[in-house]
Amino acid sequence: MSQPRQFLLPDVGEGLTEAEVLRWSVKPGDEVEVNQILVEIETAKAAVELPSPYAGVVAALHIAEGETAAVGTPLITIDTGEPAAVGTPPTTDDTDEPAALLVGYGPPAEDAPSIVDNRPPAVVDNRPLAKPPVRKLAKDLGVDLTRLSPTGPHGTISRADVQAAAAPPASTSSTSSSSSSSSSSSETRIPIRGVRKHMAAAMVASAFTAPHVTEFLTVDVTQTLALLDTIRARREFRDVKVTPLAIVARALTLALRATPEANATWDEAAQEIVVKRQVNLGIAAATDRGLVVPVIRDAEQLSLRELAEAITRLAADARAGRTAPSAMTGGTVTITNVGVFGVDTGTPILNPGETAILAVGAIRRMPWVVTGPDGVEHIEPRSIAQLALSFDHRVLDGAQGSRLLADVGDVLRTPGLALL
Repeated sequence: MSQPRQFLLPDVGEGLTEAEVLRWSVKPGDEVEVNQILVEIETAKAAVELPSPYAGVVAALHIAEGETAAVGTPLITIDTGEPAAVGTPPTTDDTDEPAALLVGYGPPAEDAPSIVDNRPPAVVDNRPLAKPPVRKLAKDLGVDLTRLSPTGPHGTISRADVQAAAAPPASTSSTSSSSSSSSSSSETRIPIRGVRKHMAAAMVASAFTAPHVTEFLTVDVTQTLALLDTIRARREFRDVKVTPLAIVARALTLALRATPEANATWDEAAQEIVVKRQVNLGIAAATDRGLVVPVIRDAEQLSLRELAEAITRLAADARAGRTAPSAMTGGTVTITNVGVFGVDTGTPILNPGETAILAVGAIRRMPWVVTGPDGVEHIEPRSIAQLALSFDHRVLDGAQGSRLLADVGDVLRTPGLALL
């Protein structure tokens, strides 16, 4: 008789308590190897693929796709083929006997709960059959797959089945339409889970904890765009995507030298302002799963090229859903680029624990008053952008916040100031 081993749902971030199973890559009866991807889960911070700590045959899947479970819950049972004594219950991955070191995260925490599931294996195959894209569509539209009659091949639920269930029923007359309308046909309910749930909680906590002040500045960035053209033409930058956002990031790190208090956090318990020596720069990114803010660590030490490379890498990972939870912790100040949506400005909400967030609006060609070398003013088309800085008024007073925003604007208006 062989010894089955249970793999418990791990905490893949810092203090995460639950995760949703998005997609299984294996099924009962499959042979798996150590570090083979078993499942994709979504935590409050990111989607993560979990590799197998054991080699063997999958005996049971304990959490169905679309279900949310607490950290420490049995996720999968794998028959390793190792002999076991009669009556020995399945062992978990937090026993004294070490499992293989997993790619992507270390061993489980010492205080992880020891949970053994003595129930019969979950009959996962009885759940509605649907491909992952169809399941995602159903979740987005608020459709319960268990209530649908499948019309797809081999008894699977098709995209058309989901869309038909989400569509309001056709009415035979205007009278019957108005009298028979119900909440199920007139609205769509979208479950709040994972990244979006975490984002909502964080924004509410920030908005009602830190007294926000937002200031605005309109800046002529014509010289910054000219500098970008020069940089992109240089040999050492030909393989790097340098965007205005990289210049803004550089300008912010330079401005923080004069206002280091903006790179700080408010310690309520100690009644202290904690100024951070390192600038861990968050770059807000909109994804299909919600807003994520990956962090560029020690941004103040990076060159413009290194900042551009980091921003490009973070954006690609965020769009692909590859951002690790560890990459979204420890931020000290944030930039949000609302200009990519054609928006001029906004009033950004602080990330919890941070003191400042800078919003960058769209760059537009506009008529602008320019003073010529002879001191005569005239109007000409220039490239104009708006900046919005929200800050925690407990940490920064109006003068400090204004100085930080003005310093960022000065660098974008006259990039040569960065050499001073």
